[in-house]
Amino acid sequence: MNTLKLPPLNALRAFETTARHQSVTKAAAELHVTPAAVSHQIKSLESQLQVALFRRRHRRLELTDAGRACLPGLSDGFVRLANAVTLVRRHQTHRRLTVSVAPSFGSKWLVPRLDRFYTSNPTINVRIDASTRLADFHADDVEIGIRYGGGDYSGLHIDRLLDEKVFPVCSPSLLEFGPALNTPDDLRHHTLLHEDGLAQHSSWPDWNTWLRSAGLADIDTNHGATFTLASMAVQAAIEGHGVCLADRALVADDLAAGRLVQPFKLSFPTEFAYYLVCLPERLNEVAVAQFRRWILAETGAAIGPAAI
Repeated sequence: MNTLKLPPLNALRAFETTARHQSVTKAAAELHVTPAAVSHQIKSLESQLQVALFRRRHRRLELTDAGRACLPGLSDGFVRLANAVTLVRRHQTHRRLTVSVAPSFGSKWLVPRLDRFYTSNPTINVRIDASTRLADFHADDVEIGIRYGGGDYSGLHIDRLLDEKVFPVCSPSLLEFGPALNTPDDLRHHTLLHEDGLAQHSSWPDWNTWLRSAGLADIDTNHGATFTLASMAVQAAIEGHGVCLADRALVADDLAAGRLVQPFKLSFPTEFAYYLVCLPERLNEVAVAQFRRWILAETGAAIGPAAI
């Protein structure tokens, strides 16, 4: 296909502006050039097109039939160009990034830290897609996922963010006003709070596995409320409703703020970890690369060779 050869854009712009104002002086002021430069561009355009666009009258310009015929199309074209450039600039300066994350990790770890991301990346608008359903990166409008599991995510780029350990936590008020909680054996006198979101995975530690690791096998674990979201079990513990078995990432801020305490140091290492995942071909997209770099720094994980 042959490419249509157009006159120089500056010459077309000089003609359109002059015709709109019917004045070389006013056109020069709008274009921030001299009147002589505008006149030169118009003469160059007429020479290239081999047609007169203006009739030069004394102290005024008058459009010829040819000039009058092409003016509406040129004016409309420059408006469309301006709109297109505006859209490009808006796309460049305000990028949206959708991050798929489990609700508990999103509310307890990610959201409290997002201000730090915005401080260093003010042009990226993050959309949090909080769902227990795993995102389909080919079908869903999702650029990054944060997943909690064993790390087997075929076809995706993977960064290991946080290794996890599980340990009991409770409200300080439970220690102050409830039965003694000096050793794991004292848990038999407390309500145990349960989270079953990952109970279907054989390697996920529940109260039975944690108590066995502490050398206790005779404590009844069948009582206490069960929650489908870990964040709800943690909140119940904060409210003083019992002792929750939680992973470190979800309770780190609550422990630091004194809303929760860890009554004993014994913790249970898990095979699970938090991972950042995305399609390999999206690694070099600006928003993806900047979010990835930020969260790796935030978690203290090493930035691998795929970082830009």
